[in-house]
Amino acid sequence: MVSDPDRPIEAVRRMLTDLLGGPDASIAHRQAQAAAFAAAQPPLPAGLTLTIEMRRGVPVERLEPEGTPALSLLHLHGGGYVMGDPAGSRGLTTRLALTTPATVFSVDYRLAPEHRFPAAVDDAVAVYADLIAHGADPARIALIGESAGGGLAVATLIAARDQGLPMPAACVALSPWADLACEGASHTALHGRDPLLTRGILLEMAALYLAGHDPADPLASPSRADLTALPPLLVQAGSEEVLRDDAAGLAEAARACGVAVELRIWPDMIHVWQMFGDLLPEAEDAIAEIRGFLRSATASPPGPKRAGSSPP
Repeated sequence: MVSDPDRPIEAVRRMLTDLLGGPDASIAHRQAQAAAFAAAQPPLPAGLTLTIEMRRGVPVERLEPEGTPALSLLHLHGGGYVMGDPAGSRGLTTRLALTTPATVFSVDYRLAPEHRFPAAVDDAVAVYADLIAHGADPARIALIGESAGGGLAVATLIAARDQGLPMPAACVALSPWADLACEGASHTALHGRDPLLTRGILLEMAALYLAGHDPADPLASPSRADLTALPPLLVQAGSEEVLRDDAAGLAEAARACGVAVELRIWPDMIHVWQMFGDLLPEAEDAIAEIRGFLRSATASPPGPKRAGSSPP
């Protein structure tokens, strides 16, 4: 790839490099920057209301557009299981709420090292189960997450299926961290081209979250799981990110289990570029693709119930 310093993606690269100081920035520095970024969010766009609610003891940020949207999105933020919160993901969630349109339930799940695996999965499943218990139609629910949240979204589906909960209509995994052993070739092949992550920093985060637990556990690394009976899946990743092969591996595992999968590797894009809609035309294009996928997945009436999809 030949870099053009005038391209929007290069401006985003420079901004992220200035913010972190490099992809090997310490976890403590990342946590401080993530907290500052979340605190500095601009006012909500017109037409949205924000409510903080508790669902089975889990804090949830509810973004509701005007009208009565037919779709509910359960959102899981990124941050390597050790940082992040719903506020830090509003660049994505507010756009999805307004343009899909959808009510977004962004889960403020517990973080490591204070709360280790599988705390994040338990919290996400609890919120999903609570939505259904309070009358939400699973055929009008979709899960979406970025980075660690992308892997967590699929892990949530696995856990929900195994608990006998009905499956939602669809799932979207953006730049998913789907193998906590970090064994994909892109972890080394793209070292230095991803401005946000390296294999080393990912392994540090994984160690804090797993606390000695086997990274091959399907609820930690869903690309290693049996994904049978999961709903349609859209996976987006950038060609320049170290998690590119996590995305490809997740899609391959899902296809092998008969899941309908759309995998899109976006040329020249970096980790979670979808968050930068104000700066990147490719981010708006990616969100448009997500919107089309969600509308298609929820347009048809649900088919016959499958194994693992009976009501609770």
